[in-house]
Amino acid sequence: MRMRKPGLRRIQDELPFAIAGKSVTLPPGPHRTFADVPDSLTIAQTCARFADEIHAEEILVLDLRGLSNLADFFVICTATSVPHLKAVARDVKHKTEEAIGEKPRSTEGEASSLWVVLDYVDVVVHIFHEELREVYRLEDLWSDAPRVPLAFLPSPPTASQG
Repeated sequence: MRMRKPGLRRIQDELPFAIAGKSVTLPPGPHRTFADVPDSLTIAQTCARFADEIHAEEILVLDLRGLSNLADFFVICTATSVPHLKAVARDVKHKTEEAIGEKPRSTEGEASSLWVVLDYVDVVVHIFHEELREVYRLEDLWSDAPRVPLAFLPSPPTASQG
């Protein structure tokens, strides 16, 4: 049996990862395990729910699995003003982290640009100002993607009803 170095935990306790060929061990403290990480559908539904709670409009979750390697899901929603867009982005970020422990890996755009993107890797949240959503119409570009029903909203229109 191989002896562990003092102070190192088992792989079940924390997963070391490599940076430039060097093994790095996470510092002591609470760490998430794979069992703690929510699946991409849960992340998408959670983001959509918090967008709805702050009155985002036209919320859609598109299932891109099998259609694209970009992400598993797109969450698309509309804000009615620049301050509303800022508030939707803020609440989705903070409340999703509080609820399921997920933070976006990156955020692109600002409310003043009329489009904010929250990138959760397997889930990408697009928050549009109503004027810009009409220009880009992502749901039309991804019309092959099934719409995910959201329990807190009426049934989404199908691509043919769009």
